[in-house]
Amino acid sequence: MNDLQYMMINIPPMLSGQELISALSVFPQYDAAIRNENQAVRLMALSDLYRLYVPSTMSIEIYSKLYLALLRSMQKKATQIAVKQHYENYKAIQSQEYRGIIGGSDSFTIIGTSGIGKSSAIMRAIELIVEDNTIQFEKPYTKIIPCVIVQCPFDSSVKGLLLEILRKVDESLESNYYNNAVRSRATTDMLIGSVSQVALNHIGMLIVDEIQSVVNSKNGKSLIGSLTQLINNSGISICMVGTPECTMFFESAMQLARRSVGLQYSTMPYDAYFESFCKVVFCYQYVQRETEITPAMTEWLYQHSAGVVSVVVSLIHDAQEIAILTGQEVLDLETLNQAYKQRLSLLHGYIQPTVIHNGQSSTPKKKTTAASMINESDEKNSNQKSIADLVLQAKTENLDIVSLLKEYFVIVEVAV
Repeated sequence: MNDLQYMMINIPPMLSGQELISALSVFPQYDAAIRNENQAVRLMALSDLYRLYVPSTMSIEIYSKLYLALLRSMQKKATQIAVKQHYENYKAIQSQEYRGIIGGSDSFTIIGTSGIGKSSAIMRAIELIVEDNTIQFEKPYTKIIPCVIVQCPFDSSVKGLLLEILRKVDESLESNYYNNAVRSRATTDMLIGSVSQVALNHIGMLIVDEIQSVVNSKNGKSLIGSLTQLINNSGISICMVGTPECTMFFESAMQLARRSVGLQYSTMPYDAYFESFCKVVFCYQYVQRETEITPAMTEWLYQHSAGVVSVVVSLIHDAQEIAILTGQEVLDLETLNQAYKQRLSLLHGYIQPTVIHNGQSSTPKKKTTAASMINESDEKNSNQKSIADLVLQAKTENLDIVSLLKEYFVIVEVAV
């Protein structure tokens, strides 16, 4: 058995279809009897909501992308050109002239709105792809870390990122690369050579999170350049994860754009997945009085979360927490409204409540009122009664205008 075949048997087989969805899913254990326990027990159990994971199309795409990237990286380690690259990297460590010969364009991005579940999808995918923290080989003896995850330094420091990679490797291998680099006061060029050598020997794939830090930093392009050099000198695949604000940065130059081709995601649309996700989360109720989710609640959750799944979970979690602590003991629109107003006040500027019509959402241009939510198609078929007529009738007969409107039109009331 050659080295490549040995590497492949140490990586779990690639999953697909329903088998992949089942493997990605995480459903915490739940017993309805928990609703009869005391407050303390229920409040502690309520945190299980944050462990829930319902895979989406994004989850499947990220899993496939990461698996194939790791596969390409591992295949390169079993080639003769990898041996030649070892000598070139040694020259870099000795501050001699060197070049990257293993090459490759194995870098890509995963860009998406904050809170949509990018990091969770990546972690779930890695847990399936990587069964062990390291893969050990006997001839020659070496250990490979299938995936190393680091965070982009807030100041986009090239040296800081390179040292963090060495520190992460030391955590898994119990080696001393980081201490040796600090002790020797290695320059950035020497560090790139050292990290390239370590990556070629011990790293399968590198994931750099929070890559949007490069946008407002003077060191941003230097950091991306160092990652490009790392790819050329080690042959490993590098995944950069960030928010949409880094898109314009990567589009600013051809050399940046070609290194950042990958997956892009925005907020979730109001579709069948969102409805099913809300139903699943709503099954985990820890209040004494159980309620069933209604279409109106689902629409409300979309309107007040902007399609961000982490906000949906926070709303349902905090609404139950408030209900338990205040003795209301029910998960309904009232407690959800309380959670939105009391717990998510800092997000109000980023969430504009929207109206749902036939599975589509549209942001109102003016402040939402009961009259502004009238369905126009219903207005034409309302026995020729106009809003002006109904307003006049309400004034004449001293009636509640909202109740009167509901008799003739479909009204959706939205809390603002």
